[in-house]
Amino acid sequence: MRLGELSERSGVSIATIKYYLRERLLPPGRRVTATQAEYDESHLRRLRLVRAMIQVGRVPVATAREVLGHVDDESLGLTMRLGAATWALPQPEDEVGDDAAAASARGTLDALLAELGWDTAREIGDLSPVHRGLVTAIATLNRLGFPLSLDELVPYARHMGEVAAHDLDLLETRPPGSEQVEAAVASAVLYDPLLLGLRRLAQEVESARRYGIT
Repeated sequence: MRLGELSERSGVSIATIKYYLRERLLPPGRRVTATQAEYDESHLRRLRLVRAMIQVGRVPVATAREVLGHVDDESLGLTMRLGAATWALPQPEDEVGDDAAAASARGTLDALLAELGWDTAREIGDLSPVHRGLVTAIATLNRLGFPLSLDELVPYARHMGEVAAHDLDLLETRPPGSEQVEAAVASAVLYDPLLLGLRRLAQEVESARRYGIT
């Protein structure tokens, strides 16, 4: 397809597409003349992903470029590609601190990972922004006087393990390579708020069931 058709099918203006091309968020099309290029379905899919990251996920352009660089890095295995791409997305603040609450949080998280047999996560530890974010969250709850015990955390984590297995089942329905990593990025940007919304909705329903609606 030519640029005009790409714009029409994606709903993205030609000027914005040209900006994404200049910023290397979208790979160049196949040159057919000195001034014209052709684009295919992979460009359309990538363009939709870029729009989701920037408009819905509020991902800065420079960060989106970094994420997409990992998406396209065929020198990495799939696990490393998925990790690098999702780690590059904006993460929650991870101001862990070094007080007793932080030390307790680290111990709780390490015990949780050991209980679940999540050895890879234990080995990576603070190298992962996700790990640091979890320590920060648990430590902050400790400081607020709402500590979470290991027994309280295990059910949450086991449910998340089931969610992760379902995530990868869906991922494996995609063609291998960049399209799978693109799907993982889209999932991180869009499914996280979806899952949070479902959790809050479920809490509303359960609260009404237990306590009534008056």
